[in-house]
Amino acid sequence: MFENLKWKKTLNGRDIQLFSSAENLQFSAKKPLLFIGGVHGDEPEGVFLADSLLDWLKKVYQKNNNLQIHPWILIPCLNPDGYAQNMRVNGNGVDLNRNFPAKDWSQDFKQERYYPGTHPASEVETQALIELLQKTTPQLIIHFHSWKPSIVYTGEAALPLAKVFSTVSGYELQPDIGYPTPGSLGQYGFLECNTGVICIEEREGAQKNEIWNRFSKAFEQILLGK
Repeated sequence: MFENLKWKKTLNGRDIQLFSSAENLQFSAKKPLLFIGGVHGDEPEGVFLADSLLDWLKKVYQKNNNLQIHPWILIPCLNPDGYAQNMRVNGNGVDLNRNFPAKDWSQDFKQERYYPGTHPASEVETQALIELLQKTTPQLIIHFHSWKPSIVYTGEAALPLAKVFSTVSGYELQPDIGYPTPGSLGQYGFLECNTGVICIEEREGAQKNEIWNRFSKAFEQILLGK
């Protein structure tokens, strides 16, 4: 089964779409993998990867709708307001990846592009994702970004699949991004939800086909067991 939901709306009225492998997000005992693109609107490579994953999933289901596939949820672009304007922050000027209510959330920021909001979970996009995490309790959160090519994992539970992405892509495996990220999705997932988080950092400027070719085998392995 393949479900497409117009899930939530942003401050500026844009739809945040959500796709899933099961109707009404009622999953089996096996917890879903949650994939997220477009947390930062100025990182189109992450949206490219999410869109390519969605295209591939559609083809998989078209070939065999009864195929045994690991439960999944996909948000192609969490920040469509920022994506539409090629800016890191959302329509309210907040860096969503500093807005999660993790224990280490901080109101301090060095540049406007890292503004964490007036308080934790102040933004509709953050609130929507928190609600989803509480409802579905995913096995793992995997979000797609672009900066310096690397596979960053938070929590030991994320390490096995992080190794898959690192091996397939040839990108360095790292336990952190190299600097503090208070209030990030990685920190929230790990500290508050006890859920492992993987951040795929693609090369800035990489093209859509190049990106999918780099990671397609990893998705086949973790979703189809190939």
